[in-house]
Amino acid sequence: MTAESLRGSAEPYKPGLPRPGALLRAASDAIPPSGLVLLAILSVQVGAGFAKDLFSQLPPSAVVFLRIATGALVMGVVARPRLKGLTRLDVGLGVAFGVTLGVMNLSFYEALARLPMGIAVAIEFLGPLGVAVAASRRRLDLLWVGLAASGVVLLAPWGTTVSRISWAGIGFALVAAVCWAGYILLSAAVGQRFPGTTGLSFAMIASFLLIAPVGIGTGGAELLRPEILLIGLGVGLLSSVIPYSIELEALRRMPKQVFGILMSLEPAVAAVVGLLVLGEVLQVREWAAIGCVVVASVGATRSARRSR
Repeated sequence: MTAESLRGSAEPYKPGLPRPGALLRAASDAIPPSGLVLLAILSVQVGAGFAKDLFSQLPPSAVVFLRIATGALVMGVVARPRLKGLTRLDVGLGVAFGVTLGVMNLSFYEALARLPMGIAVAIEFLGPLGVAVAASRRRLDLLWVGLAASGVVLLAPWGTTVSRISWAGIGFALVAAVCWAGYILLSAAVGQRFPGTTGLSFAMIASFLLIAPVGIGTGGAELLRPEILLIGLGVGLLSSVIPYSIELEALRRMPKQVFGILMSLEPAVAAVVGLLVLGEVLQVREWAAIGCVVVASVGATRSARRSR
């Protein structure tokens, strides 16, 4: 799309004026890469907060459908995948990538419906933590594994007292963690077989086809309400499209290891967003558990870097 078409029938574009794309790039360049990562994390967690708030009107599976539908629509337009030239293995990997993406989002939202945000994200973060530990062969990694396990133990609802943390929620979060690990591994494989971001676009469409029957079946006519569609669009943009674009720009300007360490702050940011957006006040034990996961993730990321 040209600058003239964006401006409509107004005065023609003047070569001396900066183009909109250049303005956006200049704005992103003005923000340090660490700031971009934090913006991406904040976008994801604010999106999750809006999604959880929407659970009072729609079941988690229907909200997941709105999120994935938004991502599939935008990614399909930006990076339309082509089947021509793909082998059966390529298509199989793309479908597996999409199924993993869909199950990861569905299980995470089911966990989010049963757990405070910070706790759900902390448990889900065991997935990338496990991938980082697997990439290293240092004995020190046993410390990070033990520290992360201690965090989960602190979160578990032991005893018979009534707790807002359920075993079902922990189970869904662990499924999301396993899927996140699979997502990381499959994204590397898909990236080698699909040009650019078309692999992710292919996966988003496959995920949409997987989730659509469940989401439409559980959401029903409520999905057609304009305010629901608007919030769902916001959730999709905040949780998928915007952070992915920001992360790509950040990775262009900083080492992957530093990026991984900054991403380790995500559980803590989720806890703060849960407090501010949803009023979820965590106990000292729960903050300690989240801290264990964050420290373990930072340590594992640094160990993976040094073992290379």
